[in-house]
Amino acid sequence: MQMPPNAFKAALTRADTQFGLWAGFGTGYAAEICATTGYDWLLIDGEHAPNSVPSVLAQLQAVAPYDTAPVVRTVNQDPALIKQLLDIGAQTLMVPMVESAEQAEALVRAMRYPPHGIRGVGGGLARATRWDGVADYLANAHQELCLIVQVESRLGVENAEAIAAVEGVDAVFVGPADLSINLGYPGDPGHPAVQEQIAHVIGVGQAAGKAVGILAPQEDDARHYASQGCRFIAVGIDISLLRQAAIANLGRYREQGEAAAPSRLY
Repeated sequence: MQMPPNAFKAALTRADTQFGLWAGFGTGYAAEICATTGYDWLLIDGEHAPNSVPSVLAQLQAVAPYDTAPVVRTVNQDPALIKQLLDIGAQTLMVPMVESAEQAEALVRAMRYPPHGIRGVGGGLARATRWDGVADYLANAHQELCLIVQVESRLGVENAEAIAAVEGVDAVFVGPADLSINLGYPGDPGHPAVQEQIAHVIGVGQAAGKAVGILAPQEDDARHYASQGCRFIAVGIDISLLRQAAIANLGRYREQGEAAAPSRLY
């Protein structure tokens, strides 16, 4: 049995922008619906959505038959949790609030087996190995794993060049909402001072040869970041899309109704 190729990691080497959808419902059923809609990638959110390791597993299994590539965001930088997520078959991890090269290096080690890392061997217990069905998994797993680090604080921006330079970091993802509040502009990622820092991170990533991504549910934001060189952009959030559609539907039957726009604050 062959190890499944990481379509998302391969796509980051291409020039075209990869458009993604944020999955926050925490269920395989909802994730599968999203996977049928044609987005290039789907972010299974383990940080702010009500997810556990079993619910992430259910979503990975649900989207496996489709072309949409799953990306799993961890709740933190715990190497034990990273081990579990890799063992259940996550091949691309996004890790929040990375603020130094040392943190990035520790994450790389958490994703690799000794002697290059500290990942424990799950062997026949692990879905990632297809329960020992993938030959030479231990030697070759790192080739199909992808690490995305999130830069979303003032300190992270200050250290962005060193973070992006870490071998084993495949991509950098900007978190506009956390960055804006960290810089003193809560709820205003469009503030010029915040935009300056975002542009800096994008430039640093490009200079290091690393793909840069961002969350931009507003169309004008997404197009702006694409023009700046972001290679993978989440252009929608499933929960927000449902809420917007529900409000718009009710508005057809009431003369006055609440208008719902995509949030810039997530």
